[in-house]
Amino acid sequence: MENIYERFEKTGIIPVVVLDDVDDALPLAGALMRGGLPCAEVTFRTDAAEESIRIMASEYPDMLVGAGTVLTPSQAERAINAGAGFIVSPGLNPDVVKYCMARGVPITPGVMTPTEMEMAMGLGLSVLKFFPAEPAGGLAMIKAVAAPYTQLRFMPTGGINAKNVRDYLAYDRIIACGGSWMVKKDLINQGRFAEVERLVAEAAAIVKEIRG
Repeated sequence: MENIYERFEKTGIIPVVVLDDVDDALPLAGALMRGGLPCAEVTFRTDAAEESIRIMASEYPDMLVGAGTVLTPSQAERAINAGAGFIVSPGLNPDVVKYCMARGVPITPGVMTPTEMEMAMGLGLSVLKFFPAEPAGGLAMIKAVAAPYTQLRFMPTGGINAKNVRDYLAYDRIIACGGSWMVKKDLINQGRFAEVERLVAEAAAIVKEIRG
């Protein structure tokens, strides 16, 4: 699990992807790899998600492919069996956490309050998704709640974009940021993968600028 989090930190920005068509999985993966963010959190809320994860994980073994918006243990099971190397959920569901931990697959559940953070710590977690980041108070909120929970690190998602991601990445308690601005659904659906690659490269350059 620690190796996954090291890769998260090195990547810096985790593209959060919505795929409606499995035929888009390979060209998108290629754009992410060439652009310099070899990672994808494929949201598990479309019919294409499971097979897309299987394709991306199989064809790009060096890519870090995971599943997001995982709400139940059965969804986690399907995603992991398809090749997901990590699981992300919007909230803290103890059943999902326990299932993933039993399978030895990193799980990053969403939290927003100190109570949820303490519950996550009680389940043995130390890396949490702060969601929805900007509506929940953004970086100022993360810094405020991080003070008493020195063992926690965060992956904020929700409202992160090219304009504010630098501030998040500069804070040492942020392991990575989840974002979708470089993999917008309309660009994918229109097959504009060259534009996706350009936006991914710009995002990767921001990570390098801030973290070296």
